[in-house]
Amino acid sequence: MINLKTCAIGIELGSTRIKAVLIDENHIPVASGDFEWENQLVDGIWTYPLDLVHTGVQTCFANLKQDVEAKFGVKLTTVGALGVSAMMHGYLPFDKDGKQLAEFRTWRNTITGPAAAELTELFGFNIPQRWSIAHLWQAVLNGEEHLPRLDYLTTLAGYIHCRLTGERSVGIGEASGIFPIDSAKLDYDQGMIDKLDAKLAERGYSWRLRDVLPKVKAAGEAAGTLTAEGAAFLDPAGDLQPGIPLAPCEGDAGTGMVATNSVRARTGNVSAGTSDFAMIVTDKPLGVHREIDMVTTPTGLPVAMVHCNNCTSDINAWVNLLSEFAELIGAKQDKGALFTMLFRKALEGDPDCGGLLSFNYFSGEGVTDLDEGRPVFARTPNAKFNLANFMRTHLLSALATLKIGLDILTEEEQVPIDKLYGHGGFFKTPEVGQRMLSAAVGAPVSVMETAGEGGPYGMALLGAYLLNKAEGETLEDYLDNKVFAGAKTATLSADAADIAGFSAFLQRYKAALPMEQAAIASL
Repeated sequence: MINLKTCAIGIELGSTRIKAVLIDENHIPVASGDFEWENQLVDGIWTYPLDLVHTGVQTCFANLKQDVEAKFGVKLTTVGALGVSAMMHGYLPFDKDGKQLAEFRTWRNTITGPAAAELTELFGFNIPQRWSIAHLWQAVLNGEEHLPRLDYLTTLAGYIHCRLTGERSVGIGEASGIFPIDSAKLDYDQGMIDKLDAKLAERGYSWRLRDVLPKVKAAGEAAGTLTAEGAAFLDPAGDLQPGIPLAPCEGDAGTGMVATNSVRARTGNVSAGTSDFAMIVTDKPLGVHREIDMVTTPTGLPVAMVHCNNCTSDINAWVNLLSEFAELIGAKQDKGALFTMLFRKALEGDPDCGGLLSFNYFSGEGVTDLDEGRPVFARTPNAKFNLANFMRTHLLSALATLKIGLDILTEEEQVPIDKLYGHGGFFKTPEVGQRMLSAAVGAPVSVMETAGEGGPYGMALLGAYLLNKAEGETLEDYLDNKVFAGAKTATLSADAADIAGFSAFLQRYKAALPMEQAAIASL
């Protein structure tokens, strides 16, 4: 038996999968649904067409409904709370009639270099290329014809939230990837708003930033309810009823923090999937670094974020190739089982990968200052070229750029990293991803039992917090006392040989960056 009115749903639109998770009154995931998709490179822009967004969300929800009915024998007609999250940043502009004005420009694009540099200098605050405000200002610098008609600029999470509720708002963590946040006021930084509004006025635009940006809401605030139109959009079959309260929509960084209980100061987590990013909740102001984003938790605390565009895509490509080979020789393997076997094989490799090297750059990478990417695998003639070293090379390559960014935090800013929580597909195989990350950061890495659920689980928890929080109860206390008090967590530390091996691999990796630059120039 299940009481749906005590449950919460989190839906997250990730880079390669849209997933919905239903949690019960004990915050345990009890049903799920998903939809696989992939971004497209169209006329030089990484994008997803909105009709695919619609299809994906509806299919994902239909699969969740099917899972609920199969497990509990009831139709999914309502829940206590609902929340939507998605990959952060990007550019989705609309006119006053809701017409899309330009293609959805995702976080993966590295086409806003001049705007990001200009805004960073104007604000005295690092503005990465993927942030929404960088995309907007680049459109201004480009003189794009749609800008005079701009009525609303949002993110993917903000778009779906608006479709469900009619409300133009986002959670503060998501907002922190749109425009810099004033953590004291839990809103966009007004001084920076004023500076850019003055420049917009000089260029003759009639709208101002607060006219077109979504409103900011902190975790636990009401963010609208599911409308009849929203219910019909999410569930065209007509079973879902309107009236469900929605939590403020969040980005995948914020939901990752929640899913790993990493929202207090001096906690941290690493999300590793198509992209990877590390988030350390800070208790002091930091200097301006191009490689470090300053975002916030879903309650508005400042977070130092190292974001890398590329993580597991190259691993996936190689596993697909090996899967083809297995099928060719009549030994077809379940893809999940093959991932597990190959990840485990990496543990047998030399700590420094035996002289093998790879760059996993499908797209540009801000940390290493590359506007494009080319996946490259290389080895010296006398390298130890075997399967274990091959797989270990790709796993370490997936973390190398992240390590370069984290070194700025630990060495230049003296930010301590005592322990990290890991979540996302990189950590699905027990022990392997943990050990590699621990070798990279030289600190223990913990993975919770729910780590595989990741972002949608975190979003569902934000819905549960909206539904159940006591008067004055903070999100931090709610998670500590009501969600994770008895959580099963596995913690491990890499040994000295693994740490030294990663360091040696990273030195070769950094020395070989000109090879990646040459590949971009010549391929």
